Amino acid sequence: MPANPGVADFDALQEDPARWIGVVAALGERYSSAPAVPAGDGTVLVALLGRELVLKLYPPFLRDHIEFERAMLIHLQGRLSLPTPNLVDSAEHAGWPYLVMTQLPGRPLDRVWPTLQQRERCAVLRTIGRLAAEVHALPLDAMPSLAPRWADFLQGQRERCHRRQQRTGLPAHLLAQLEPFLQGTVPEGPDVILTGEYTPFNLPHQGSGLSAMFDFGDGLVGPCEYDWLGPLCFLAAGDASRVDAFFDGYNGRAFDRGQREALLRLLLLHRYSNLKAQITVPGWQAAPDFATLAALIWP
Repeated sequence: MPANPGVADFDALQEDPARWIGVVAALGERYSSAPAVPAGDGTVLVALLGRELVLKLYPPFLRDHIEFERAMLIHLQGRLSLPTPNLVDSAEHAGWPYLVMTQLPGRPLDRVWPTLQQRERCAVLRTIGRLAAEVHALPLDAMPSLAPRWADFLQGQRERCHRRQQRTGLPAHLLAQLEPFLQGTVPEGPDVILTGEYTPFNLPHQGSGLSAMFDFGDGLVGPCEYDWLGPLCFLAAGDASRVDAFFDGYNGRAFDRGQREALLRLLLLHRYSNLKAQITVPGWQAAPDFATLAALIWP
């Protein structure tokens, strides 16, 4: 493995599993006799070890991510209504830290979602809302020491926002309105543990509902609204009944639609903001301004 890859170098490595699967397989032999199989399109190198274990190998520049995920695996264990992975080991190979954890049952929700009826989709969103509320109710313990200060995180995102939105293809007429729009408020509130991962890619589905939750390396500590963005964009998809279903699960609260523009600012400042990938409402690019766009996403 390269000693100290940059982001671009790591992205190229990740896209070519033949370059790294041998290393991961050798590490995996310490834990399982099953062959290592590349899995997922996330931010690190992931391989399945048979049907029981998962090995996640992090590049050196994401050491903060592995520290947060390791702590989260311990912090969440047995405390939620759905299972999370058990931490098996945490070690390092040539400066690359890695985790070994148990594998969870179910198929990724993004593959199942197109087959679900509206009633089933609303039921899933209620479950996600309940799950997010459970995590947000947990004590912070040591998690703030493993995450950037929320104010510092937001400031960094603001400084990079225009460049990121230009690179990810925000329509030109919206890009021209970006800076004045970002001057408005964003959600504020008491700090909670944010997983950032209530998305269909990290929620397995089995039988009639969700079966587990995984992937916590991108976590933060900040206002709860940050965690609403994944399910409300990817899954609610501009459907008012689905939006309401999520909040019904989230402590039975009603969605304050006066928050829509503040939520959209938070989406633009998200760590992985990419509206072309995150907004699933057809034709959203034609919205003349951000206020109209926010009403489309969260009717």
